[in-house]
Amino acid sequence: MVYCVIYDGQCNLCVTFTQVLETFDQGNLFQYVPMQDEQTLKQFGITAEDCQMGIILIDSQHPDSRWQGSAAAEEIVRLLPMGALFLTAYRSLPGMKLLGDATYEQVRDHRYEWFGKRNAIYQSSYPMGCANQKD
Repeated sequence: MVYCVIYDGQCNLCVTFTQVLETFDQGNLFQYVPMQDEQTLKQFGITAEDCQMGIILIDSQHPDSRWQGSAAAEEIVRLLPMGALFLTAYRSLPGMKLLGDATYEQVRDHRYEWFGKRNAIYQSSYPMGCANQKD
């Protein structure tokens, strides 16, 4: 099963997260599309406005199965080896889910200000293949 991670290719934090995930996963579970690739996003029915709410994760076998924002980050962690254990512990701590969601929103809304914006869009070594996209 392959998932499509739609990330902000100009955000330093987002690119670093993508690069760490690429290094760890080697394209086995995740493939990537920058939010700035409007043509590819259009194939998924995703607009630039949709991307303003943060990272998007799409199950390529079931493209209607989607997660966005902190829910996408949590699902990515859950899919990683031993990630479900970490996520269960995180969710079991009182107030952590609310704190995590609020923190995600603040980082999302201030990412360029806090972490910087790239001039060039980062293109992943593991781009999403056309065969896996929604018509």
